[in-house]
Amino acid sequence: MLGISEDITAQRIVAETLKTAKDTAEAANHELEAFSYSVAHDLRAPLRSIDGFSRALEEDCADKLDTAGLSHLRRIRSSAQQMGQLIDGLLVLSRVTRADLVREKLDLTRMARQSGARLQEIHPGRAIEWIVHEGLVGEGDARLLSATLDNLLGNAWKFTSKCARARIEVGMMNKNGDAAFFVRDNGAGFDQAYADKLFGAFQRLHSATEFEGTGIGLATVQRIVRRHGGRIWAEGEVGQGATFYFTL
Repeated sequence: MLGISEDITAQRIVAETLKTAKDTAEAANHELEAFSYSVAHDLRAPLRSIDGFSRALEEDCADKLDTAGLSHLRRIRSSAQQMGQLIDGLLVLSRVTRADLVREKLDLTRMARQSGARLQEIHPGRAIEWIVHEGLVGEGDARLLSATLDNLLGNAWKFTSKCARARIEVGMMNKNGDAAFFVRDNGAGFDQAYADKLFGAFQRLHSATEFEGTGIGLATVQRIVRRHGGRIWAEGEVGQGATFYFTL
């Protein structure tokens, strides 16, 4: 009996230790996220001043600057605006982590079509083939999953911009034993050897001169999917398009 009692006590100690470690890690994570949000938020005001005064300088004093001076000034403005986009991305990433999760049954077919329609409205001149499967249903937070589809479809839209016959497909299939939703395109694709870098904040596999962006969208999607208890991964080939899978 003594051996059994000691075993139960040991198990209880291990369980309590694991819970304490988990609580400590979660508290540290929340503190780090709050710090990141605060820093990003506080950086916006001085950055707006840099952009605003450099714009005023360009407008009011352009005749007093030579070509080199104007070039330097425009670079300052361009860098300030780029930094502003990065800060906005950090704030979005932080809000995704901090927002309450409200689960409900969702019609992802309808949500994907709405997301595609918004893209088409912004760029009405682009001819693109949309394929959205019927019956895509999932359970999750409507606002966050709408952001997920917006990011994944926006990503596919961007990387098919140089295709003569662009094609984007949204569906669901069994993947490695899981029911996984997917967004597939026939765009620029990527080298599968670097797939692990896709979901890192500010990580980019294509230069900004090729395709614009901050590298924050897929990091946001990954956090949303993880908050739903799911996982996300991608398969692609250079010049042959990419497919992003996610479970909930």
